[in-house]
Amino acid sequence: MGTRFPYGTFLVNISGCFLIGLVMTILAEKTNLSPTYRYLIPIGFIGGYTTFSSFEYETLRAIQDGQFTIGLLNIVLSVIVGFLMVWTGAMVGKAIV
Repeated sequence: MGTRFPYGTFLVNISGCFLIGLVMTILAEKTNLSPTYRYLIPIGFIGGYTTFSSFEYETLRAIQDGQFTIGLLNIVLSVIVGFLMVWTGAMVGKAIV
């Protein structure tokens, strides 16, 4: 999805943030599930879907290639938008439950 900014990794991580917020909120309301199962899906499966190591590597490569703006933009956008997507997923989860 582009060679300058790592859009693919960014979109996977952001969608994973939304899913974690959504699923964790819904599963937190299900009191009949043990904590093991409440964390298995969001942390095990959704955590495996996201690509933190790819994010770090692509940021490092951008900085090493002298593209400091791209590297910093990747960090700032990933953290801020990621947090907003976790929050949004949690709000959607609360609306569903």
